[in-house]
Amino acid sequence: MRVNTMSPPAARRPLGARRRALITGALGALGMITALATAIPADAAASTLGAAAAQSGRYFGTAIASGKLGDSAYTTIANREFNMVTAENEMKIDATEPNRGQFNFTSGDRVYNWAVQNGKRVRGHTLAWHGQQPGWMQ
Repeated sequence: MRVNTMSPPAARRPLGARRRALITGALGALGMITALATAIPADAAASTLGAAAAQSGRYFGTAIASGKLGDSAYTTIANREFNMVTAENEMKIDATEPNRGQFNFTSGDRVYNWAVQNGKRVRGHTLAWHGQQPGWMQ
């Protein structure tokens, strides 16, 4: 239990607009989760996150880093729990075209191939990201 350590006048101040929005958003998300949970009968509960999402025609995905595809704990969890994959950074422009006109899809292909071989959907990611632009693009 959290104890309020603010002085009484500060504790009675109305919440700021930003804080109210965050709380409202969290409560809205909780309401959506509750609605989804009650829409699926308890005896039909899925054993994985991906299977639970698939019950309502959705997918549950994760970002995959090609450098971690050799880690069996990482791939076991990704393969078991998720039914959709997005490349973490491997398909962003700094990785696919580090120099103008010089393309490299090796890491992105590795993520894609792993996903397809494991029956996953593949989603694209932001191609041009502010923090990961090659020098020629800036």
